[in-house]
Amino acid sequence: MSSPAPVGADPRPRVLIVDDDADLLRLLGMRLAAAGYRVTSAESAEDALRLLGTERPQLVISDVQLPGADGLALFERIRERHPALPVILLTAHGTIPDAVEATARGVFTYLTKPFDGRLLLQKAGEALALSTPPAADGAPDGAEAWRAGIVSRSARMAELLAEARLVAASDASVLIRGDSGTGKELLAQAIHGASPRAGRPFVAINCSAIPETLLESELFGHVKGAFTGAARDHRGLFQAADGGTLFLDEIGDMPPALQVKLLRVLQERSVRPVGSTTPVAIDVRVVSATHRDLEALLADGSFREDLFYRLAVVTLTLPTLAERREDIPLLAQHFLAALSARHGRRVNGFAPEALRLLATAAWPGNVRQLHNVVEQVVALATTPLVPAALVQRALRVPGMQVLSYAEARRRFEHDYLVDLLKLTDGNVADAARLAERNRTEFYRLLQKHGLTPGRFRGDVADDEDPVADRRQ
Repeated sequence: MSSPAPVGADPRPRVLIVDDDADLLRLLGMRLAAAGYRVTSAESAEDALRLLGTERPQLVISDVQLPGADGLALFERIRERHPALPVILLTAHGTIPDAVEATARGVFTYLTKPFDGRLLLQKAGEALALSTPPAADGAPDGAEAWRAGIVSRSARMAELLAEARLVAASDASVLIRGDSGTGKELLAQAIHGASPRAGRPFVAINCSAIPETLLESELFGHVKGAFTGAARDHRGLFQAADGGTLFLDEIGDMPPALQVKLLRVLQERSVRPVGSTTPVAIDVRVVSATHRDLEALLADGSFREDLFYRLAVVTLTLPTLAERREDIPLLAQHFLAALSARHGRRVNGFAPEALRLLATAAWPGNVRQLHNVVEQVVALATTPLVPAALVQRALRVPGMQVLSYAEARRRFEHDYLVDLLKLTDGNVADAARLAERNRTEFYRLLQKHGLTPGRFRGDVADDEDPVADRRQ
């Protein structure tokens, strides 16, 4: 199995080929590489799934007959984890019926062995065109401007962005889920930037930040005299976003009365400003977002089911920062460069221990919290390299300790022995029996960790707490 190259290190389309025949694997790799593809290979379905956990190819070409799980089982796993990733199956004549059935279930196509090289490249090109739609009008071919605000090299984010770009080409409503601070508005902007509406307005509103009495007017507009203080006509955000995209953040906090009116707007594709009897036609793509559990809101009746299905034609879920830790150094350096320039500071990097603290912190506030931490260290830094102490201060909580395997095993073994001795009141015979070890071996383990059984008997003095034996 070949090792994966760093994500984003090579602009060529990435193809994963899976076959247990080394000669065929080499031939496929040579043909695809000569045609301009970057090729990763795997000799089994299990190897392929491991690779898919670390890098995101744009196409998978797999033999049907594989050791262990076969190509059809691999396709099912890929469809569960990466529904937008196209798969081409290679099949011998004896397995053609299985391959035909697989195409009905979503396989892009199948090719029979021996395959025609030109047909293989033709089908690969068609599959890649499907998985990577062309850039929006006005953007240079192959440009990444549509997602320029999203800094990432993780396979999970690459998969999400691939799905976002696919849905951007349609006009379907999108619901973005994710914890607070994960970057839901950035993803909404990326979808807009990759869509045919990219040249039109992108308008965002946080539904939880505006009082209910004002939210209706902000969304749908009002006419002069509609209420006290309405001194002139006001175009709402739906009209302001006409031809473009309206992003409704924290849609789960929208009041029930406004949910009814929003549903009518989405159904009729027109708005009626407050105080007016005349509807105004609109052409707006709606992207919404929430960190709340909408299913729970549906169950208790605080969110309308019909509105939910209107908004969630496609659902995309952003991972937490802890789920994409490989992005933390990249994001930290990106924020450091931007914030140093903004504040006029000469801070250009992190000390190794400082970077380790960032990479292992809990990050309950996700990317937004990381940005705030980096802004604080930029403001307080007195040297070009950010020290660990400054990062620790900004985090306000200890970093997650990363132990070597040997140390983690030693600590587990020590604590396990302590628990056994506590349970048996220091009776070595009983403790050894519970551990399924003979007494001689058990005594050696106790000696190794400096543990004395007598200290765990019920009549020990308070100052002989066995916890004191722990050598952390």
